Formats: sequence, C-alpha cells, structure tokens
Amino acid sequence: MPIVTVQVTREGTTPDRTSVTAEEKAAIIKGVSQVLLDVLNKPLESTYVVIEEVDLDNWGWGGLPTVQYRKQRAAKP
Repeated sequence: MPIVTVQVTREGTTPDRTSVTAEEKAAIIKGVSQVLLDVLNKPLESTYVVIEEVDLDNWGWGGLPTVQYRKQRAAKP
C-alpha cells in the first residue's frame, strides 16, 4: 500500500488565490496514482496520496526563507 505525500506552498497558482484548488489537488492525486500504477503496478485503490499545503513562512530554499530567496533571485541579472 503506497502512501505518497506531496508538499506544496500555500500560495495558489494565480495571484488572486491563496491555495491550490480542489481541481488541482484532484489532478495531482490522479497523476501520482497513475504513475504508481504504470511504474510499480500498484492498483489505484491501494494508493494513498496526501497533499500538505505549507505556509510560505514555513518553507525555505537555498538557505533562506522562500520569500527572501525569491527576492534575491529576482534581483540577479
């Protein structure tokens, strides 16, 4: 019984949203489950997918909080 956890930042995919939509989550669940079926022959009904949305303040990248990291990258030519 595979259990896959997908972590994403809680910020949405467009500027007016603060979360991943239910439709996007459904697509992630379907896609991950299909990969496990195709690659490992794991039946869809035995695969669990957990989506965790993490506040941007709790996410770091490149040794920095994500907001600072993005600002630093945007400032580079």
